[in-house]
Amino acid sequence: MKIPFSPPYIDDDVIREVTDSLRSGWITTGPKVKALEEEIADFICCPQAIAVNSWTSGAILSLKWFGLKAGDEVIVPAYTYCATAMAVMDCGATPVMVDINEDLTIDVEEVERAITNKTKAILPVDLAGQPCDYNKLRQIINKPEIQKLFNPENEIQKTLNRILLISDSAHSIGAKANGKNVAELVDIAVLSLHAVKNITSAEGGVICLNLPKQFNNESLKKWFKMMSLNGQTKDAFTKSQAGSWRYDIVEQGMKINMPDVNAAIALSQLQKYNYLLQERKRVYDRYRSFLQKYDWSILPYQNKDNTKQASYHLFPLRIKGISEKQRNEIINFMAEKEIATNVHYIPMPLLTLFKNKGYDINNYPKSFAVYKQEISLPLYPQLTNEEIDFVLENLVLAYESVINKL
Repeated sequence: MKIPFSPPYIDDDVIREVTDSLRSGWITTGPKVKALEEEIADFICCPQAIAVNSWTSGAILSLKWFGLKAGDEVIVPAYTYCATAMAVMDCGATPVMVDINEDLTIDVEEVERAITNKTKAILPVDLAGQPCDYNKLRQIINKPEIQKLFNPENEIQKTLNRILLISDSAHSIGAKANGKNVAELVDIAVLSLHAVKNITSAEGGVICLNLPKQFNNESLKKWFKMMSLNGQTKDAFTKSQAGSWRYDIVEQGMKINMPDVNAAIALSQLQKYNYLLQERKRVYDRYRSFLQKYDWSILPYQNKDNTKQASYHLFPLRIKGISEKQRNEIINFMAEKEIATNVHYIPMPLLTLFKNKGYDINNYPKSFAVYKQEISLPLYPQLTNEEIDFVLENLVLAYESVINKL
């Protein structure tokens, strides 16, 4: 039995939607992107959504809109994929890394200690689809002493008059906290529609705007759309209409728009996402039910009062008491059985790019402790119960083989 880690969910409805786009004669940004943006905004209850070609480009454009530049700081967790910090660096600013909590999300107390008069934004990560503590983060940025530290340097920053709260929601479409979608709890949420995500467009991302009342989110969407097309006043679909060729370039934008043929994949998946989410939960719950009897398994965080609902993007299991070497041996054992597992993530301070910039893993002990014992098990709607049980049986065998050297 061969178990891949995270294949995309492609059924006949997805194929029909993509075929419809191909046969329409229009495959780049057009009506299907518009439909996807509208449906995502409706699904996650945000005023406006803008589809782009990746999470990274969406985050960069959002930070550029806020005026991020050299000398500015953005607080990020040390335990995340490198794109979180690199989006900050691509704007010329400095990512300030802090450690994580037991639930693998950013430690809000460390966030507060890290804020300086250079801090322009906080970029927490809903790792594995677990929402961060956005209530506490909002309380922090609204504290009078924190607001006094904020140093606005352009009209947008003066209008907000506080630190921007922008979430890395690459994993968390469908996740909720206190009954609200993540996008309702932040100023800007950026989703990922990469191939391994809960909803995919092969490659893609979505900027979700939820800025306070002093901003016009509808007008801002028009700006973001323009900037995603090189600062051009007309998109290609509008330009293609008879007599509508003339355009202008009014700002130095980026070329990061999403094509219709990609949007078609995500649009079809989104239309049945409640079903897909329940199927992910089925897999997640079956893993939990089986593994809770083993004292060596540290199960993914689950809050006891049900105030948070994860998106079940990953099943980040930790194996109690093992070394990094033993973790790798377990992964290799599983691979020999043709079961693909993964590790989420290598903490950024362990990566050469960040080590060379002076980040030291010794400053992030929780991140390193999680990393060396973490194994992400396969989790996707297509997994049958028989396949789940095959994964679990071999995980137990792998543990016993490595620990007891059978």
